[in-house]
Amino acid sequence: MWLRLKRLYKAFIPAQAQPDDGWALAELSIEEAHLYKAMDVRDREHAVRVAKRLLERYPDAPSFAVRAALLHDSGKALRPYRPLERILTGLISLDVPIEPLDKGLRGAWQIRRHHPEYAAIRILDPQVAQIVREHHRPESLWAQRLHEVDEEF
Repeated sequence: MWLRLKRLYKAFIPAQAQPDDGWALAELSIEEAHLYKAMDVRDREHAVRVAKRLLERYPDAPSFAVRAALLHDSGKALRPYRPLERILTGLISLDVPIEPLDKGLRGAWQIRRHHPEYAAIRILDPQVAQIVREHHRPESLWAQRLHEVDEEF
């Protein structure tokens, strides 16, 4: 609960977010690094925390699983980070189509619901893309593990 409140606080004060970008970029391919750097600083901080926790819990985690953890929310980078939209879309779930991606509040709901797919279609490595695609509805072992760790934050 404390971590969620801290994350909410940082949603409104991005200067408080301090992702370990050096560590993350060392883990990613050049193409993946571009996706990571396009993410908001708050999402990058969250991604690094998730990836490091995954490694703490599963020290033998393969590179593709760690990279998926770093990119699991990269689909959110298709829109500017707007804290109030993120809070609202987290509280109220709407069934919205994946395409076309709209502007305004409807687009925020699309990002919330479909960000795993938006990210996965931009990731070249099929193993990384699969885990990212599944991270909210896991089917594979590493997607399940990522989901469990992500839920802690």
